[in-house]
Amino acid sequence: MTDRVSRWPVYALAFLCAGLALHNVAMAELWDAGVRGNTLDVVAAWKEALLGAAIVFALWQTRRLPLGTWADRLALAYAVFVVVYALLPQGWLDGEASAHARLLALRHDLLPVAGYGLGRLLVLRREEIRLLRWVLVGTAVVVAVVGIVDVYTVSLQWWRDSGAPGWFREQLGLDYDGLSGLPENFVYNPGDERPLRRLVSTFLSPLASSYLLVVALLLLAARRRVEWWSAAIAVLLLAALVLTHTRAALLALAGGLVVLAIAQRRLAPVVLAGAVVLLGVASVGLYDRFAPETRFTPTELELQRAHAAEEPGASGDAFSANESSLSSHWTNLRDGIDTVVHHPQGFGLGNAGVTAKRSGTRPRAGESTYTELGVEIGLVGALVFVAWNLALLRELWRRSAWLAASLAAVLALALQTDVIGVHWLAVVVWGLCGAALGAEYDRAG
Repeated sequence: MTDRVSRWPVYALAFLCAGLALHNVAMAELWDAGVRGNTLDVVAAWKEALLGAAIVFALWQTRRLPLGTWADRLALAYAVFVVVYALLPQGWLDGEASAHARLLALRHDLLPVAGYGLGRLLVLRREEIRLLRWVLVGTAVVVAVVGIVDVYTVSLQWWRDSGAPGWFREQLGLDYDGLSGLPENFVYNPGDERPLRRLVSTFLSPLASSYLLVVALLLLAARRRVEWWSAAIAVLLLAALVLTHTRAALLALAGGLVVLAIAQRRLAPVVLAGAVVLLGVASVGLYDRFAPETRFTPTELELQRAHAAEEPGASGDAFSANESSLSSHWTNLRDGIDTVVHHPQGFGLGNAGVTAKRSGTRPRAGESTYTELGVEIGLVGALVFVAWNLALLRELWRRSAWLAASLAAVLALALQTDVIGVHWLAVVVWGLCGAALGAEYDRAG
């Protein structure tokens, strides 16, 4: 077996890092070109096929299941919870999910374990570590540049007429009504019926785009030697992050920088964290000064007014506790916690979040990763997920400061977002975290 063939799971992880960032826009364009239905489902499964093949090949090479750390054992325990709850009859748990919904949820819940498992089976060489880091930064640069160009030069009408609405509605079963089939968070509505564009880039999502940018910025901040090119890239990524208008991501970046400072015993990341907070406050407050303005169609405007009438107390002020987005996040988190507390045994897979929405099931919880897992695999299962990631964070602390900071940021974001539903995070971040536990990575830092 040649060395190139034997190392192909590493290249598979690198390809997933770049490919998952382009997945949504590529699938939307294929839908627009007439590739639809089961055919597009097969094409869209390239990521699971590549990830599964890489895991099988890596297992065949190593002929062992890595269970040497508590992070490994807890990852396996979490996977067992997911599989068991997928098999339990829904009637036993008062769940309502169909078999299709359970299959979707099984993939969703196991994806971070699969990414971690692939990384854990790899023993990366120094040049491979550098390759993966360059691919990650390069992918972030592409996402930033494409997103900035799109926001300022491509009209919202172009997106309405593109394959994106069909991809979301017809292929994924996500029926967005407030923006002609596009996700409502394509724009920021300050409440005056003059929506502002947000950077969505190739992810077709400001949230997913911002999370990738946070991870890449933490990688750049972890460099002890600052060079002109890394500073220039960081400015570009920060500009793109601001244009996503995602407050949680800016706060997660600041928190990740504090974790990085503690792990590396450096003052510079703390100073940067303070600068990010100030930048976040200023950019949120002044977003209408530099973000491109767009327009609702008459039908969209009618729907927006109807939604506003349903929430008479909602505010358009980004710093108000009654701001519609912030209020929605807190309401979903509170309701999800209440559901898990009063039904700690869980409802079974497929009864929460986007998975439930796609399959026509009543969602018992939404948005927060922790409450969604509590609903699907019970309180104990959700706590095992938390324990796995805390154990992983402890292992990373001694091996890779930037990955420890990145995982901490992702776990903070998980309070208000389904982070494992963002495939780039689930596969790439957890995959790199798993790889960081390898011996070669330990020496490379």
